[in-house]
Amino acid sequence: MNEIAGMLVSALGQGFIYAPMALGVFLTFSILKTPDLTVEGSFVFGMTACVVVTIAGHPILGLAAGTLAGAAAGLCTGLLQTKLKIEPILSGILTMTGLYTVNYAILGGQSNRYLQYEAKNSLGVTVNKPADTVYKIFQRAFGKDMSSGMTAFLLTMIIVIVTCAVLVTFFRTRNGMAIIATGDNEEMVRSSSINADVSRIGGVMISNALVAFSGALLCQYQKYADLNCGNGMLVMGLASVIIGLTFFSNHSVTIQAVGVVLGSLLYRIIIQIAYKIDMPSYAVKLLSAVIVVIALVIPWLQKTYKKKGGRR
Repeated sequence: MNEIAGMLVSALGQGFIYAPMALGVFLTFSILKTPDLTVEGSFVFGMTACVVVTIAGHPILGLAAGTLAGAAAGLCTGLLQTKLKIEPILSGILTMTGLYTVNYAILGGQSNRYLQYEAKNSLGVTVNKPADTVYKIFQRAFGKDMSSGMTAFLLTMIIVIVTCAVLVTFFRTRNGMAIIATGDNEEMVRSSSINADVSRIGGVMISNALVAFSGALLCQYQKYADLNCGNGMLVMGLASVIIGLTFFSNHSVTIQAVGVVLGSLLYRIIIQIAYKIDMPSYAVKLLSAVIVVIALVIPWLQKTYKKKGGRR
């Protein structure tokens, strides 16, 4: 029983870490109705920006730096789409490709970097010391009697709840509704007083800021940044979005956003179960693709079943 509880806490904790990334994919995929392949680059961009600032001794600012880095990546993609009239898919690919070099340079020409810094001990010998993270700060303040896994789970849950609330509140503002309207009918928006290009750029920026924020959280959770951590992020985000929208597609944006977070949690539970039954790590991507296909087919099966029931 304790093993199952530990597995569930771990899966939910990781689900909450990836939830902002899923919300970012939801913004472009479902609201703006634009495929954005920047995700895999901006996710790592958030990690690399976070690792540099965190090692400097500012873990909270590290999360902010990662988020701003993602917004900058989204700005590049948005400008390519709107000002240079490059196709959305190609715009994302171009930005993602360029970010690989940027991330490599930030990491000092190496593929990964740990959250540790050099310092001299009492004997005057230079040693590596672990850098502080928001999870360590939270545990020292509130979770002294809890395990590190439970502490990380609680803090990430709080962060995601606040992030989701801020995003939903933004969608109720004039600028947020302009982004929604741009995704629904861009031609109608252009015929009104709303600048559709600004709305699209803003939406892509917010999307990639959320993705990079998720990367920054993962960086501080696992205590390192790696160039390969972005591989498969788009499929993972789509899986979470599609699972969430399968049950909440006909509801408001607020309910859909909550559904996406729940989809992220359910996806991580499925992946954790797959690891538990000794599924090879190289088969996880295939499992992710299968989950996406199943989630896409469910609405079609529901419609088909309803039609057959009506005919009867």
